[in-house]
Amino acid sequence: MRIEDTVAYPEGALTLAEATRALQEGEQALARGVTVFDLAGVTKVDSSALSLLLSWQRRAQARSQPLSFRNLPESVHSLAGLYGLADLIH
Repeated sequence: MRIEDTVAYPEGALTLAEATRALQEGEQALARGVTVFDLAGVTKVDSSALSLLLSWQRRAQARSQPLSFRNLPESVHSLAGLYGLADLIH
């Protein structure tokens, strides 16, 4: 995960196989003051991606730290809608 100022850029797959690594990298990014995750570089997702976004969001809220997501893959939008979680990631 690349970090520039307050923006983190996850890259590659956000799938079950990568979930533990991605969760840790996201937590480190939040600790460094990241307030935006830009998912433009994400190439593959499954339902684990939605879980990751929600986990990062909970951790940011626990720190009273704002967090937003941009350039979400369409499949993440679809999954969020399917599970009734769309409002939580927008």
